[in-house]
Formats: sequence, C-alpha cells, structure tokens
Amino acid sequence: MDDSVSMAQLVHRLEGVVRELRGIPVDVERVDDDALVRQHIAQVVPAAGELRALHPLGAVEKGSEEHRSRRNVLDALERGMTMRTVVHANVMDDSRKAARIRQLHAAGDLHRVVDEPIQQLLIFDRAVAFLRMTPFAYAPGTLVIRQQSVLTALIDLFERTWANARDVDEPTHTLSAREREVLALIAQGRSNGAVASALSITEAAVGKHVASVFAKLELPENPDDNRRVLAVLAYLRGTAR
Repeated sequence: MDDSVSMAQLVHRLEGVVRELRGIPVDVERVDDDALVRQHIAQVVPAAGELRALHPLGAVEKGSEEHRSRRNVLDALERGMTMRTVVHANVMDDSRKAARIRQLHAAGDLHRVVDEPIQQLLIFDRAVAFLRMTPFAYAPGTLVIRQQSVLTALIDLFERTWANARDVDEPTHTLSAREREVLALIAQGRSNGAVASALSITEAAVGKHVASVFAKLELPENPDDNRRVLAVLAYLRGTAR
C-alpha cells in the first residue's frame, strides 16, 4: 500500500468495498451496535496470541470500569498475548492516561506515540480486525474484517506506523502540544522571532515556552552546554525513526 494512503482514505475505500460487494460472500462486515462490537471482541480475545492497536485517544473508562479494563489487559499479557499499541501524542497530555499507558507499557503492552492523526483499529493475530469507520474515536460504526487481503494491508499500515512512531518513555512526551510545536520549529533552525511569527504569538511567549522546555527536559544552564541544541537533539531522538 502506498505510504501516501491515509487511514481516512483507507476507510473510505473499505466502505466502497462493502457497498459494492453487498450480497456477495465477503469477510467484511459493518456493525453499528457498539455493544455487539464489544461482544465480537470478547469472543476473539481468549484465543488470540497477538494484538496490534491504534488509539487516537486513551481509555475513557472511569472507576471500576477502568480497573476492569486494565485488569483484562494485564491478564491477557500474563497468559502470553503480545501487544503493541500506538497512541496519539495528545493522550500523553493527560496525566492519568499517560500514567496508565506507562504502567501497561512496563507490564508488556508496548506503546509508541505519533503526532499524525490515526484511526481506532484493533488487529488480532492475522485473523480479524476491528476498524472504526469514522475519523472520530469511539464513534458508532465499525468494520469487522476477516478478508485476508484487507488484513494484510491493515497490518502493513500498522507496522509502518509503529516503525515511524517514537518510544513512549521519550522525555519529550512531558511537553505540551504548544511546546512541541515550538521545539519542532527550533529544530528547523528558526530563531525565537521566526518561531513567534510562524505561530502568531509574541516572542516573549516563545521565550517562556523555551524555558519550560528546558525545565521539563531537565537541561540546567551550563556554560559548557548549549541547551537549545540539547533540546533539539532530544526532539530528534523522539521523532526521527
């Protein structure tokens, strides 16, 4: 599949496949009932040995529901399931979600982070995938896919996304979205004034963001070190894959 094909374009193509093949036996099914989707997933999990997942948002469960969801993941890991999960960078801005992700990562559900938009997707082994049909997380409408040719394309998409993602424990994940924007522009060689112009903010605001970046990346002022260069190197370690 061409690297330029986005997840939204892929979903559009799959919807077309479903329409064109309606009435013809094919292993792509649209399910609009979320409860039924959860039932399908629950039936697949016990026998699955591998899970690949893309999540645009972190878990939204609260209280006992969140605890049960986390316990289910840990139980699956204990029985030998391998898990890899890619989440959107915005998830790491939520301290509770970030803490949960790091706990699961340490337990064996390996996580990576991307800045680009992603679609909600679960792939169990090479047998079945659950793909949201809209670009909005947790929106109704899921494609349950067992068609091998489509599964191969989705697995390829996941693997390329995983390879280009950055590790969840990179220090740049402590930065806010605005601070990441500032650092990305600095990495392009821009001055504070040029960064301010690009983001339509004041140069003083850029200076505050830069100071916050230095603090979060634990880069103390040192006459022997250029903190601006060190911050860029940390950024590049987190994004250059």
